[in-house]
Amino acid sequence: MLWGNPMDPYFRRAFNQVFRPELYQEYMRRLEQRLQTSIAFRVAETPLFIPPSLRDRLARHATEIVRQISEPSLVEKLKRAIPPHLDAPGMDPLPNCVQVDFAIVRGPDGELDGRVVELQAFPSLYALMVVQSEILADVLRPYPELDRSWSVYFNGLSRDGFVEHLRRTVLGGEAPENVVLLDLNPPTQKTFPDFTATKMLLDVDSVCPTSLLREGRRLFRKVDGKLVQVRRIYNRVVFDELQRTRAELPFRYTDELDVSWCSHPNWYWTWSKTTLPHIDHVAVPRSWFVSELLEPPHDLENFVLKPLFSFAGAGVKLDVTLEDLAAIPPEERSGWLLQEKITYEPGLVMPDGNRVKAEIRMMFLRAPGEAEPKLTLNLVRLSRGKMLGVDQNKDLTWVGGTVGMWPTES
Repeated sequence: MLWGNPMDPYFRRAFNQVFRPELYQEYMRRLEQRLQTSIAFRVAETPLFIPPSLRDRLARHATEIVRQISEPSLVEKLKRAIPPHLDAPGMDPLPNCVQVDFAIVRGPDGELDGRVVELQAFPSLYALMVVQSEILADVLRPYPELDRSWSVYFNGLSRDGFVEHLRRTVLGGEAPENVVLLDLNPPTQKTFPDFTATKMLLDVDSVCPTSLLREGRRLFRKVDGKLVQVRRIYNRVVFDELQRTRAELPFRYTDELDVSWCSHPNWYWTWSKTTLPHIDHVAVPRSWFVSELLEPPHDLENFVLKPLFSFAGAGVKLDVTLEDLAAIPPEERSGWLLQEKITYEPGLVMPDGNRVKAEIRMMFLRAPGEAEPKLTLNLVRLSRGKMLGVDQNKDLTWVGGTVGMWPTES
């Protein structure tokens, strides 16, 4: 197989020359020590050094796509995906948190480019990326070619500027004690390291919704034996887990409550894989709802089949057959997406010469009162398997979560 030039060969060469297993061990030790918790998902051995041309191209793609799907008439159309029994009142005109995930590919012009894998209007690992990038910079500091001021931020943001934007978005003008990061049994979640990082940066506690108390329209939590009103929710509850566990909550999402949301729960459904067939953009592959597919494409081998509402690649079929399509019951066909396959460019070169694929998540924030979501920072997932999920990369090195970095002086 012929590959194009590797990604950012200067910093990749410098990193690969100094890399030792002990460097990774020290990185993980410092990261878990700073977060004061172990990390249940795999963290990759290396950052992704993003060349400026790719960084700027992805930023342009992501911003154009988010603006396109922000068109009010399209938003109204996409709201049809909200299940009636979960249609929460008080939905805002645009979400507070947006993620656009790009597979890194080799474009028709021979340059590195991105193709959208999925998007969602749901929080991601914002706080963790701040801490992780700082630890990476500390670990690289002893090496002259890598002793740089590194950035993971967009739109001219510094580290402090980003944290302030995150604070305004998550708190929404409320005191930290009146804001909760809400998820089911937070310490058991793989994303718990981000919850501890959020506490470090914003002083917001992670709370299980089953522990909340309700009085009329108001929600409360207990802090040192006292009741404290919850006025804003940083919503991290994934609905399929909520349904799977049958957790009993002190409220229904359809209830009128004296709380504001970040992001409002309805955006989980409104901007998701269901949005992709409605986007006309060079970075978005062809896709259809199975329910609207009059006949399968003649090149079915070039498509993947995805459930609309699942996490971490659950249920995805890479090698789709006519039998797979026929097996979906009529009443479930609107919940599946047939999407054109993406050929990843294995552009990250390991010290032993093996190649690694990457996805870059472009992460937006919109504080209350701001006109549109703003691109702020990124996270990266590296893979050597057929897919980017953990199950497809078992027992492999140089895979997992990391950040995309570039020197600020460039």
